[in-house]
Amino acid sequence: MPSFAAIDVGSNAIRLRIVEAEGPSRGAGGRVQLPLLPTDSAWREVASVRAPVRLGGEVFLSGKLAPTSIGRACAAFKEFRREMDAAKVVAYRATATSAVREAANGTTLVERARREAGIELEIIYGVEEARLIQLAVTRRLALEDRRVLLIDVGGGSTELTVLDKGQSSFSISLPLGSVRLLEAFMKDATTVSKEMTRIVQEAVDRALVEARPQLSRLAAAASPAGGPDALTLVGTGGNIETLATLCPAKERPPGEIAADVAEMRALFPKLCAMSPAERARTYGLRPDRADTIVPAAAIFLRIAESLGASYIVTPQVGLKEGILEELVDKHFQVWDVLREAENVLGACVRLGQRFQFDEAHGAHVSRLAARLFDDLRGEHQLSDRDRLLMRAAALLHDIGDFVRYDGHHKHSYYLIQNSDIMGLTPDERSIIANVARYHRKSGPDPSHPNFRDLDKESRGKVRALAAMLRIADALDREHLGKVRNVWATIDSGKGRVVLKIDGDHERELEEWTVRAKAGLFRDVFGLEIVIG
Repeated sequence: MPSFAAIDVGSNAIRLRIVEAEGPSRGAGGRVQLPLLPTDSAWREVASVRAPVRLGGEVFLSGKLAPTSIGRACAAFKEFRREMDAAKVVAYRATATSAVREAANGTTLVERARREAGIELEIIYGVEEARLIQLAVTRRLALEDRRVLLIDVGGGSTELTVLDKGQSSFSISLPLGSVRLLEAFMKDATTVSKEMTRIVQEAVDRALVEARPQLSRLAAAASPAGGPDALTLVGTGGNIETLATLCPAKERPPGEIAADVAEMRALFPKLCAMSPAERARTYGLRPDRADTIVPAAAIFLRIAESLGASYIVTPQVGLKEGILEELVDKHFQVWDVLREAENVLGACVRLGQRFQFDEAHGAHVSRLAARLFDDLRGEHQLSDRDRLLMRAAALLHDIGDFVRYDGHHKHSYYLIQNSDIMGLTPDERSIIANVARYHRKSGPDPSHPNFRDLDKESRGKVRALAAMLRIADALDREHLGKVRNVWATIDSGKGRVVLKIDGDHERELEEWTVRAKAGLFRDVFGLEIVIG
């Protein structure tokens, strides 16, 4: 069986997990047969290594990784590399989260990991962390008929994700974590006083302000436990797993492990009254769990109490398992690409709705742009992933209207570039933002910093995608859907693309606009646009 590895470079520790996995079975007609609720029981554990390197300790105070911590991390990476080589790992992903993301010298760790251990370390943002954790949780728990708030409390950040019938409807990453709170308010404290507890709770409340409207809506809509609109809290991370062991919930969904909120509330002052060494002895905790469990419990309690929850389900999975789920699926070519695209476009729609965009126009232009993309594949030679990026840019190209119509293409760029869109990398988000920026007015220009900062390949994609988006947008110039569909035929002999249009007879303005906005298309592809 092939082996796969996940490396999680967190704020409190660095972890490696290696598993062996079999491909999915195939039924009649060669159809892939996947279990309805896959879990890592289909994997065979090869190695699980934890290096207690607390990178967040200095970052959250000084803004930098200490040289000694970088050295210890690289020593761990070398050990991980040996484990991976021994297991003959065929695919791996190494991710670094808030501590490395916020460190001014985070790229130093990335470069040294590559040079000293041959490990490509990827710094990911909170929204990608949330996506991978969500993947692991939805593979472990049956959530299709439940409303869920997923809470991942790490060392440096807390990710909150709302799932409605298994699909994400809201996600946010907050600068709130166990190590961050520990370093800011409890560093070197023997015990946690009542005053210190109050300060920590106030810090948690301040960090939750941005998510408070969503939490309030969840609380208002939630019905009692067992009701059709009951809200289930799902917690991930080592601290909530420990709390579920110390405070097991008797009332919980069948077959699931959960922490009892009332028992956590009763345990919390006892934990505060102890020193970390006493907690370690009394409850059998590792030293780096004994000190972080108090701030982590404060976060979980504050969120659970604000929502009136009686328990927090703990699926015993996290970032590493999400990485492995995706690696295994993609290796065996059973990754649901269509579902992934639907999730990305859904996230774009939710972003557009925040800025009161014309959703019907965005969706229509996105469909027309996709049609042009498909018909022109022989010319642009772009991938299906690029098709998704163009559809996303088409959906969001006018959201800048929320700021002001004049120059709205530039406002669209800013809003997209500075928003989290689950399922997209920062580089992909930059491509989308630039494509939206150039859907009107002047074309991509190296003198523009937003375009100049892209790499050569991305600049080429932006030019090609923006050229097609301009034509698709022109076909719905009046936002009235007069053009219902379009087909493009390449006539290489005459150096042109012939557009066949299906729609209302009175569409002179749309056809005129296509011709007026065809300049970038002509420059990029060397073809004239002709309406047949």
